[in-house]
Amino acid sequence: MSWAEIALWVVTPYLTLVILVGGLLWRHHYDRFGWTTRSSELYESRLLRIGSPLFHFGLLFVIFGHVFGLVIPESWTDAIGMSETVYHAIALIVGGVAGVCTLAGIALLIYRRRTTGPVFMATTKNDKLMYVVLVAALLAGLMTTLLSSAFQSHDYRQTVSPWFRGIFVLQPDSAAMVRAPWTFKLHTLVGMLLIMLFPFTRLVHAFSAPVGYLFRPYVVYRSRAATGRQAVRAPRPGWDR
Repeated sequence: MSWAEIALWVVTPYLTLVILVGGLLWRHHYDRFGWTTRSSELYESRLLRIGSPLFHFGLLFVIFGHVFGLVIPESWTDAIGMSETVYHAIALIVGGVAGVCTLAGIALLIYRRRTTGPVFMATTKNDKLMYVVLVAALLAGLMTTLLSSAFQSHDYRQTVSPWFRGIFVLQPDSAAMVRAPWTFKLHTLVGMLLIMLFPFTRLVHAFSAPVGYLFRPYVVYRSRAATGRQAVRAPRPGWDR
């Protein structure tokens, strides 16, 4: 095995994790108020209402498919009686549909961002780089799914999956990854690049959860009569901090 292959499939995964974790800690400490999507809904909402759900829900299924294919060993699916034919059929159908929906959603969002003046003016160079890498990752993944199912007989659960699981137990099987077709290698490399960029782009909002929303006090709205005087109706019960 060459030094280049060791650098790609042994060193780069851990470099990616270091940049991801370190970048998240840095961003949270120095740019906490920038930890946001920088929403542009006020500028344009018609295309956003279509593109955003299409992208986000499609991406959820894409992520689920990656977890199912990379994290769950083949022996587990064999144990529940799922044959290889059924598994790859599910991967092709669900992965293909999810990939197309995600790609269509991001294409619509990029079109909206490019053609809506205020949204385009609010687009930074960081955003443009993020869109390029994100689209490249989606295209590479969709190409890998379609080609591996239609023209290749390669089973990535014998190569890419063991390599991926080995990263987290400090035993990455680089030799297995070397045996994978170039499409899988390309998708993996672009995916690692996207993960490196993650903490420094608007994608960081994926690590946010509105937990505080569940415990916040009520927002009390007081209605007013047509004359401008306060209505007689008492406010609904709540509590003050």
